[in-house]
Amino acid sequence: MTPGSTDETVEGMSLAKIMPLIDDLRHERYRWQPVRRGYIEKKHSNKKRPLGVPTWSDKLLQEVIRLILEAYYEPQFSQYSHGFRRQRGCHTALREIYHRWVGTKWFIEGDITACFDSLNHSVLVSILRERMHDNRFLRLIENLLRAGYLEEWTYHVTLSGSPPGAVLSPVLSNIYLSKLDAFVEQTLAPTSTRGTRRRINPPWERLRSASTTLRLAGRLQEARRLRRHLQAVPSLDPHEPTYRRLRYLR
Repeated sequence: MTPGSTDETVEGMSLAKIMPLIDDLRHERYRWQPVRRGYIEKKHSNKKRPLGVPTWSDKLLQEVIRLILEAYYEPQFSQYSHGFRRQRGCHTALREIYHRWVGTKWFIEGDITACFDSLNHSVLVSILRERMHDNRFLRLIENLLRAGYLEEWTYHVTLSGSPPGAVLSPVLSNIYLSKLDAFVEQTLAPTSTRGTRRRINPPWERLRSASTTLRLAGRLQEARRLRRHLQAVPSLDPHEPTYRRLRYLR
């Protein structure tokens, strides 16, 4: 029921309104309306997050396009991609780290500033064109990206980015960032892999050897004390210079 740049809302929606929309699409007469931009508070920050509110017809059409794109691209997305995907999110990402990143010593966290606002239109359309060969469909998406926005009822052009708050923005960002996923998995990770296994940790080996010596000498209490201490020391060298693995998750 929230209006965009026009007064149109879901109220009064019917097949009688949908049929002309389909006809406009068929004859390429449909024109996207600029979104109405507002700002919402960001947690733990004085900055505000931009939010675009599309008109109802635009929102409806974006949902149809989203269903098409997700049906085609979702099976092709990386297993290490967790953002804006069905049955995936922060909790599935944390489970992946907890269960599979055993022995990880260094974590490097990155953040894409204003991700939706930074998408390059030409790059995004060229990525879509690699797999999709329907030019009318691609033009429809391209026109959406360039529809602009209204802020304080002043029109602004959009030279880059997908509108924050738009139904289509999350799946478009995942399609865009799938190139990053592929680069890390196919190029960066293989070149960063070294060694077959870690060497035995020298402090652990010394403790184990001392514990065995004490046990054979009959000093069982001292041997047990060393064994308990041994359990707190990693058996493999965590800083082995000839062994390295790179794990990735987005």
